[in-house]
Amino acid sequence: MASEKVVETVIVGNYVEMETEGKPKDFKTKISQFFWHGGSAYDAWFSCASNQVAQVLLTLPYSFSQLGMLSGILFQLFYGLLGSWTAYLISVLYVEYRTRKEREKADFRNHVIQWFEVLDGLLGKHWRNVGLAFNCTFLLFGSVIQLIACASNIYYINDNLDKRTWTYIFGACCATTVFIPSFHNYRIWSFLGLVMTTYTAWYLTIASLLHGQVEGVKHSGPAKLVLYFTGATNILYTFGGHAVTVEIMHAMWKPQKFKAIYLLATLYVLTLTLPSASAVYWAFGDMLLNHSNAFALLPRSPFRDMAVVLMLIHQFITFGFACTPLYFVWEKAIGMHECKSMCKRAAARLPVVIPIWFLAIIFPFFGPINSAVGSLLVSFTVYIIPSLAYIFTFRSAAARENAVEQPPKFVGRWAGTYTINVFVVGWVLVVGFGFGGWASVTNFVHQIDTFGLFTKCYQCPPPSLPPPLLLNSTAAPPPLHPPHHHLHSP
Repeated sequence: MASEKVVETVIVGNYVEMETEGKPKDFKTKISQFFWHGGSAYDAWFSCASNQVAQVLLTLPYSFSQLGMLSGILFQLFYGLLGSWTAYLISVLYVEYRTRKEREKADFRNHVIQWFEVLDGLLGKHWRNVGLAFNCTFLLFGSVIQLIACASNIYYINDNLDKRTWTYIFGACCATTVFIPSFHNYRIWSFLGLVMTTYTAWYLTIASLLHGQVEGVKHSGPAKLVLYFTGATNILYTFGGHAVTVEIMHAMWKPQKFKAIYLLATLYVLTLTLPSASAVYWAFGDMLLNHSNAFALLPRSPFRDMAVVLMLIHQFITFGFACTPLYFVWEKAIGMHECKSMCKRAAARLPVVIPIWFLAIIFPFFGPINSAVGSLLVSFTVYIIPSLAYIFTFRSAAARENAVEQPPKFVGRWAGTYTINVFVVGWVLVVGFGFGGWASVTNFVHQIDTFGLFTKCYQCPPPSLPPPLLLNSTAAPPPLHPPHHHLHSP
């Protein structure tokens, strides 16, 4: 019986093959499919790994300065494992929902399944509404963060324009992602994105080690409780990038293969984040507390400029990853999701970019905004809600017996899975949302008080004074003493 259930899910997402089956393929079609149409397990791995470690790679040294070296390493390992577990839960719930719908002869040929629809199909409209609210808000701010990161990074190559002006420019550039139909079409971008982050991570590591420790370097973290939990929630955010798991699975030809993909992607990402964050923190120590972008402290060189350019391109890709599910939600809301014309869909998607652009200009706090989003949104979107949804979906004995995917033996089957889920909910609710929310919001408010909303150039160095003008020979010499101001009584 179990094998029959698995067979039922094998063709899930096999749209490209169904549409082109039996048709002769010319050279142009083969090239297009090679670069454009991705649906294999490798494509999913590239998508997960590339999406998981975008601009946050540059803020992890900042988190290490708040946490200290040991806590920084332990939190990365811990939240990496937690994130992989909840991504597995989401994949199980997707396959369960998809199998039930296919038994009812549902056709998803021109429809992309999303997380809120999985919750709706398995648990009802109240779960759908909560999941939709958290997921959309998280992806909205995830897109905002990518836009802020673009402006923050380009400033280290060209500071002739302030960061706010760069935000205007990159907002227009990122709006072109409306022309990418779905996650099927990110094959080459995902691959290139991972190459870019790999280069940047090892640049940060090697450049910091070659630079050596700055004179009088101090490693005082953790110094304050508020900074400690702010740093921890940034790492929670780092490994909470699986809000797009369902869309990535739906783009796969065999989604049931996704189970271990996120874990494998996380293991690779750890080989990038641990060395780079540790090396930068070792070299610069407490200086990072006032420099949330690691590029700010490394001396300018062709290698640094290359890393900045690659991260800019990667942030454009990650903007598309975060925004594409929002495009789908908007299309469904206005009835354009199944439209065959990509130009009409692209035009309909444009209003989604406008609020993202606006929010990036209001809150340009690169670094602190990651922690705020992590504690208030990521904690629920990708940790608490999937764990609770799994518990309630399989709460009855009949549901557990008929489950398409049985829990693995090494975690203790159903009892072990439920125990882990309860732990995840408790930990993230108390530490991530509770302490993390308090700390990150306190820090975020401090940034607003210090720099203000709509700040023109967040954490930019003060402008250098212009050189003094040379006096010509006919000008009167300056007075030797400042003039006296006599006060007269009225």
